[in-house]
Amino acid sequence: MANNYLKLQFLSVPENQAFARDAVAAFCLPLNPTLSQLSDVKTAVSEAVTNCTVHAYRGKTGMVTVECVLSDDKLHITVIDEGSGIADVEKAVQPFFTTLPSDERSGMGFTIMQTFMDEFAVTSCEGEGTRVDMEKRFLSEVENA
Repeated sequence: MANNYLKLQFLSVPENQAFARDAVAAFCLPLNPTLSQLSDVKTAVSEAVTNCTVHAYRGKTGMVTVECVLSDDKLHITVIDEGSGIADVEKAVQPFFTTLPSDERSGMGFTIMQTFMDEFAVTSCEGEGTRVDMEKRFLSEVENA
């Protein structure tokens, strides 16, 4: 499998969440993912982009960048915003933590990303933005057994 690269930049508006999710899913098709693997990727991307829309820009519009690299049997995804940043990343990645409880947010976005992907990391600088790096390995059904 040859390496491949994709970069998307779009406004942090809700309708672009589905676009990003579907574009990344289509991009990883050469790795012949199972439906379950494809669902994992789509869900993780959707959660990451939703975080940009809801938390990073807090009602304002900003840019979201999604970069993907296919390499051998892996898909690496980076989602970047230039929004408010996260004051305490360690606290923010804990299940049920949310900065918007009045908005009926579950606080499970990072937990979902971490659960559905094989690798997961968040880096952030308050007032400058956040970067989420995720990786999914696509093993054949024989290798998964």
